Amino acid sequence: MTAAAKLLDLQQPTISAHIQRLENEYGVELFLRQGRRLELTTFGRTLLDYTRRAFSGEEDAHALLAAAKNRFVGRLVIHAIGPYNVVPVLKAFGSRHPQVEVSVRVGDSRSITEKLLDYQGDVGVVLNHAEHPELHCMPYRSQRLVVFANREHALARCGEIVLKDLQSQRFVIREEGSTTRRVFESELIARNINIQVALEMGSREAVREAVAQGIGLGVVAETAYVPDPRLVKLKILDTAMATHVDFICRRERQNAPLIATIFDLAKEVRRGLA
Repeated sequence: MTAAAKLLDLQQPTISAHIQRLENEYGVELFLRQGRRLELTTFGRTLLDYTRRAFSGEEDAHALLAAAKNRFVGRLVIHAIGPYNVVPVLKAFGSRHPQVEVSVRVGDSRSITEKLLDYQGDVGVVLNHAEHPELHCMPYRSQRLVVFANREHALARCGEIVLKDLQSQRFVIREEGSTTRRVFESELIARNINIQVALEMGSREAVREAVAQGIGLGVVAETAYVPDPRLVKLKILDTAMATHVDFICRRERQNAPLIATIFDLAKEVRRGLA
């Protein structure tokens, strides 16, 4: 209640009174009260979902009216698995629509999908998107996976390897739920190759540093590989394993001006990558 009051520039008792009046008028319970702690009830969560839809629709209406006057304004929230694919699109967007405030938040594909379904963002950039009836999806690009190693590793001098070279090798990999990890491990299982997981890390940057320190090998999409004098990138010759980048949004919002513009620009950038 205190945080909400601060956000709305009101006094905390005013917010509490509004909530209480709403509950009394409709005979509902929006929050479970446990001392100073509040938790939404099932009804409260349902009402929150409808409220987010209403605010989202209002923002889209403002954007549509602004677009009709040939001046895009507003705010765009994008959730992405990393900067590598979304930044070229945002560069083009920013040069054409500098009045739009863009916020980019980084997460994994699963959490990004959940946030868009919960109206907590406008556009998502994810890996290997699974079909969902409420989401519109546009394939963007494929990214081959590569292995990388500390420069002193025995495989580093090879430059190119085959999958069987990875048998029994120690790896530093992303946590469970990582799409790159899932694709990589599926390929290893299909080819009957076993590796040792030396360390799990929660971010791509953490994996890179652990590999640079010599803890094990790493695997990453080639577009996300960051050169480092301590590292060597190893192309895998006998596999086409890759992740697939998709742009997603809620299906009913795909024609909202700001969202549609992002998708159109992504198509332009995609043609340049072909």
